[in-house]
Amino acid sequence: MSDIVDTAVNAGSFGTLVAAVKAAGLVETLKGAGPFTVFAPTDEAFAKLPAGTVDSLLKDIPKLKQILTYHVVSGKVMAADVVKLKSATTVQGSDVKIDASNGVKVNDSTVTTPDVAADNGVIHIIDTVLLPA
Repeated sequence: MSDIVDTAVNAGSFGTLVAAVKAAGLVETLKGAGPFTVFAPTDEAFAKLPAGTVDSLLKDIPKLKQILTYHVVSGKVMAADVVKLKSATTVQGSDVKIDASNGVKVNDSTVTTPDVAADNGVIHIIDTVLLPA
């Protein structure tokens, strides 16, 4: 298996996420021992943001880091465990709301593919970028 970063690169649908992780200097962290749970927005999820948002974030590294770390939870939280939670504290420090009453939603995002295994954690693919309050 590969670590979280290499798994995302190999999937081919996370170009924007991988570019953002590189720009924010978080590659080494996400290649670390972990384990990490990453709610990973696809390129389509980033495309839903207002025009220019990604470009402006790539120029504001502190804000970019805040948003990216809001997608990461410490530990390996598989879907079977996620559905038992009402919220989870992110590495950024804020909580995300979890609703498993109809599929699994994290805040306003839907988990489209759960439990993508990586050496140092797990990726849950989501359809919307999570933005901290």
